[in-house]
Amino acid sequence: QVQLVESGGGLVQAGGSLRLSCAASRSLFGVTTMAWYRQAPGEQRELVASITSRSNIKYADSVKGRFTISRDNSKRELYLQMNRLKPEDTAVYYCNTDNANWVWGQGTQVTVSS
Repeated sequence: QVQLVESGGGLVQAGGSLRLSCAASRSLFGVTTMAWYRQAPGEQRELVASITSRSNIKYADSVKGRFTISRDNSKRELYLQMNRLKPEDTAVYYCNTDNANWVWGQGTQVTVSS
């Protein structure tokens, strides 16, 4: 069973930045398309960004130009650099595969104040 551990969230003012990290426990990470998701209160979980094992990247329109996804396969880590944050980015952020077929971690809370 793969364990996913997200970190790096916090409270930030609008316009600020945060960098999220996700550590995966299995070597399959290196050959798996990974993604960041987020879930705001009362909302469905949504895919924010994905990155293939060869670093082909896709973003949701709402974060394009502000967020950057990256990965380090040697460390089995996934990252999300979030710049120019907006209050509507407030959510719990999770990492998983692009098919969301690994066990979800606890997520990391991001709160953006206006």
